[in-house]
Amino acid sequence: MVYFYEKPGCINNTRQKKLLEAAGHQVVSKDLLTENWQPEHLRPFFGALPVRDWFNVSAPAIKQGEVEPDKLTEQEALALMVENPLLIRRPLMKVGDSLMAGFDQAAVGKWIGLETITDMTDLETCPKAHAQATCGHE
Repeated sequence: MVYFYEKPGCINNTRQKKLLEAAGHQVVSKDLLTENWQPEHLRPFFGALPVRDWFNVSAPAIKQGEVEPDKLTEQEALALMVENPLLIRRPLMKVGDSLMAGFDQAAVGKWIGLETITDMTDLETCPKAHAQATCGHE
């Protein structure tokens, strides 16, 4: 069972869940934006990743230069993410006691098993990120 924290309506999150289900995993979707995040619950999802890799690079605050992940401490990053969950790299996943942020297909495959599908190589970058108008991708 994969607890999958996503932004509802995110195209890539939908594709990622389909890939997990195709590999035989049961996916329980959770709304990343309405979850009552606390720093101590959020931090373990990021493991050994550097702070800059904790962030959703498509978030408006990052794209507009309001938030600069490379300049933040862990505590500052977590405080910003609790305040604005759009900043959190998606998806966050939990399987048993094991946690992961982001959807690197190879890493997820090693972690819980995943069939590689070559036409879905980039499942993290928003396909609408180049759009000028807000289209729900942030």
